[in-house]
Amino acid sequence: MKLLENIRVIDMTNVLSGPFCTLHLALLGAEVIKIEVPGGGDLARRLGNVPALNQELMGTSFLAQNSNKKSITLNLKADEGKEVFRKLLKTGDVLVENFRPGVLTRLGFSWDELEKINPRLVYCAISGFGQTGPDANKPAYDQIIQGLSGAMDVNGDERLHPLRAGFPICDTVGGLNAAFAVMAALYHRERTGEGQAIDIALLDSIMPPMGWVAANLLIGGKPPVPMGNDNFTAAPSGAFRTKDGFINIAANQQKQWEDLTDVVGVPELKTDPRFQERDTRKANRKELTPILEEKLTQNTTEHWVEALNAKGIPSGDILSLEKALKSDQIKHRKTIATVKEPKLGDIKIFSLSAQFSKTPGSVDAPPPRLSAHTEEILSQLGYSKEDLQALKEKAVI
Repeated sequence: MKLLENIRVIDMTNVLSGPFCTLHLALLGAEVIKIEVPGGGDLARRLGNVPALNQELMGTSFLAQNSNKKSITLNLKADEGKEVFRKLLKTGDVLVENFRPGVLTRLGFSWDELEKINPRLVYCAISGFGQTGPDANKPAYDQIIQGLSGAMDVNGDERLHPLRAGFPICDTVGGLNAAFAVMAALYHRERTGEGQAIDIALLDSIMPPMGWVAANLLIGGKPPVPMGNDNFTAAPSGAFRTKDGFINIAANQQKQWEDLTDVVGVPELKTDPRFQERDTRKANRKELTPILEEKLTQNTTEHWVEALNAKGIPSGDILSLEKALKSDQIKHRKTIATVKEPKLGDIKIFSLSAQFSKTPGSVDAPPPRLSAHTEEILSQLGYSKEDLQALKEKAVI
């Protein structure tokens, strides 16, 4: 049994935040029906570093987050398209969209209308700033939210600041927040029978993960200092040079610090007043790092990782993305799945990262070709082949 078996999700999302939300629902077994614009579909179908795939409307950006989904095309500006949508809504459990606020209302499907059509519907709207507030109607992409949330302010160092995260962290965290909210709303519906509307803002979503940094300002009154690869909570905690590269070390506890001095060969630092206590080590990290690196650069990253981990001091290599994706731990956890796409052959995509003992998620189907399931879904709604042909001729599907 799948966790979300018999749950139908109507997915009107594009690009990243919304599709990332519905991907998790699909991996948990929900039937996710992706509604796309006839002709082009999700913009992500044309995004990626392989031009040939973009031309096939199967860009790598689309392949990354649309497995297990079904695709139908529907022109919601046409009256016939709106009628199809109403019928589909009556069969759905969840509706997810990431339009700018007001778009669905202008199409005739405000929350009041959606609730009348299907009182049990869980409706999740994802946007940059939320459905209300002074910035609600502003356009937003991930980088805009990174800047407005303060996320770029806490990255970088004195040489490069502000600095964006190397992947769309606001979109992905927003998508996860939306998936969490949908699951909570479905649980509420199980107990009460009632659906509800959910308003997810990317700006809201990315701020709580900065809780430790924000608390230092909100409660402690101290703004963040760009520290690059150093961890502001402890020292030595960050990236350090070795003989053949770099190593991450996180000696965040006093015992870990003291054990580290023995392993590296500087036991005298235990009683050095500059480094004896956590707060003084943090204040003097610029003096501490060169002392440690003088020793660390005498041996390889592999040597130090093994030696430090053996003493319970968290440490690790700093891998390229390619090596990280191929690591033994990732293979063991089956984080990456292989699925066969009829034309592309085997493709590698991420599976569900939460592992359930009784209702595991899985990649069961490749990302869909545009409109691959239009006939199947509309036939379920009572449309005949003649009806479908008429809708095609009117460019409704």
